[in-house]
Amino acid sequence: MAVPKKKISKSRRNMRRSHDSLPSSVHEECPNCGELKRPHHVCEACGQYNGRDVVEAEDAA
Repeated sequence: MAVPKKKISKSRRNMRRSHDSLPSSVHEECPNCGELKRPHHVCEACGQYNGRDVVEAEDAA
């Protein structure tokens, strides 16, 4: 059975795990209305995607 010859220090272990954290949430500005939206998703405020009306925008009533 394989057994480590030396103890892995906390610093080395944490350096190995440095890429395991969750990425920060990425948002971009909608070119039509200026609201923040997720990339490659329909804008929830105006209902546009790639310069076209895809869904009807929800009116605040």
